[in-house]
Amino acid sequence: MQEKEELEMDHCEETEVHEELLRIVQEKLPKEEELYDLAELYKVFGDSTRIRILFVLFEAEVCVCDLAAALQMTQSAISHQLRILKQNKLVKSRREGKSIFYSLADGHVRTIINQGLEHIEED
Repeated sequence: MQEKEELEMDHCEETEVHEELLRIVQEKLPKEEELYDLAELYKVFGDSTRIRILFVLFEAEVCVCDLAAALQMTQSAISHQLRILKQNKLVKSRREGKSIFYSLADGHVRTIINQGLEHIEED
């Protein structure tokens, strides 16, 4: 019985388009390219290894060796994930001698992760 009630709530009984609301939504909706880019950005957060890397970078600027040790992974695996994070402008790097150090690209990265955490911790 509950399934039937839930199904009924998923659609209108009669088709009625609210033109004024539709106009407002269409004016505010980002361009298709922006929506695609946003969806691609969120896909980057869909990998727990990349999330773990970002949490390490919340604390300090580190090199690949440090990340590999902290996360108990190979440098190759870490480098692969860092490449994806860098391509998506979530981390930046700088060379110091023979080492490359990584850090968060900006404060937005921390905000995105923190808001996601707040969301999943809600009751």
